[in-house]
Amino acid sequence: MGERTAPTGTRRPWAVLAVVTGALFLEGTDIAMLNVAVASIAADIGLPADGAHWVVSAYVLAYGGFMIVGGRAADVLGRRRVFLGALTVFVVFSGLGGFADEAWVLILARFVTGATAGFMTPAGFSLLTTTFPEGHRRNRALAIYGAIGAAGFYSGVVVGGALTTLSWRWVFFAPVVIGLAFLLTGRLTIRPDPPRPVRVADLDLGGALTLTAAMVSVIFGVVVLGEGEDVVVGAAALGIAAALLLAFAMIERKVAEPLLRAGILRQGRLAHASLAGLLFMGSFMAFQFVLALFLQNHLGWTPLETGLTFTVMCVELLVAPFFTPRLVERFGNVRVMTAGLLVAVVAYAIWLRVDESWTVVQLAPTLALVGIAFALVYAPMTAAATDGLREEDHGVAGGVVYTALQFGAALGVAVASIALVGMSDGALDVDDYQRAAVVPAIGAAIAVVVGVGAGVARPRAVPARPGPVEQSR
Repeated sequence: MGERTAPTGTRRPWAVLAVVTGALFLEGTDIAMLNVAVASIAADIGLPADGAHWVVSAYVLAYGGFMIVGGRAADVLGRRRVFLGALTVFVVFSGLGGFADEAWVLILARFVTGATAGFMTPAGFSLLTTTFPEGHRRNRALAIYGAIGAAGFYSGVVVGGALTTLSWRWVFFAPVVIGLAFLLTGRLTIRPDPPRPVRVADLDLGGALTLTAAMVSVIFGVVVLGEGEDVVVGAAALGIAAALLLAFAMIERKVAEPLLRAGILRQGRLAHASLAGLLFMGSFMAFQFVLALFLQNHLGWTPLETGLTFTVMCVELLVAPFFTPRLVERFGNVRVMTAGLLVAVVAYAIWLRVDESWTVVQLAPTLALVGIAFALVYAPMTAAATDGLREEDHGVAGGVVYTALQFGAALGVAVASIALVGMSDGALDVDDYQRAAVVPAIGAAIAVVVGVGAGVARPRAVPARPGPVEQSR
């Protein structure tokens, strides 16, 4: 007899949804609050202006770098164990960041927090997909998961602005309080992982080390190049990443239990969903980056005013839980995702005309359409990532798709920064912002092509195989 997976190791499925969704909300809030607070942090602890971004970038590097490894660890070591363990470390180091008086302590705390988020996100995602069977309940659960996770970013911008007015340290202490509540609830609602033999070979340590180092190097190179700090360093980082990926590919061909199974990206729709997610998130982060600079640096808005403006996107909270599951049941994940990508193209096309006369009234259509695009893209995209894959691969699939989202975020900001600053003649004017506004529009348009390709492609089915317990008998 194989392992029982329905309702996949949980006593209360909707309570588990609340916990993993809350953790995703916490991660979104955490990074958004830091975006608002970074200037105050740098001024207080003596970070130079050209190094302040590492308070955010250290988190991004670790988050994207450890995601696939975190997904594999969840599949092998147990999803509950990895999720709750990572959440515990996340809470501890978030608190450490709040007490930091030295820049290196704060940046180290952010790196570790990002790494634990890289374990927590795919573990939580695979808990959700293995708790709810394919169909209406999973579609609805993923819609809620995506909507509230994105709301963490929107609310984080506003809350971060408010907390920073008190003290930037509250930006670190607030996640500690929220994280402890989710940690306690998770221990009560998520059933212990079923016993299974764990062999060192199952962990593929060589593959994990080389892939993690490669992902960190890629994102580091993109960040450095995007900010124009040192072209040689950025190019060297990308070269090292290429060498590490080659080493990773060679290791994967030899190990019995590879971190990424041969052909997994050709099975199901994982590759299409991940690429679409990369382009979609890259477009959004480019849009957010340029718009925030335009509002604050060009129009003179405060961080709180800017954050409140982004709340227009919270229309997603009305669309995603109630309408997206119904659309998916009628048209399928890929068609709904592609429709959402088209909505994003329209939103960014409207924004191309931005100038100094724009107010919230002119921005509202674009922001509302971006919120609707999130509602139509996020849940169907993540659901499509696991379509046709074996349940024991859901953690890795979550790692792949969320790595793509993180890499897309770093790439989008980098390209937008080059278009905005790197191509400017001096002081930024409205023409520079309009030029940078083209970046998200192009990214979203390419994502539409990927979505159409996902609908046309005929992915190979994945044969079932016995799990680790059966294989050990």
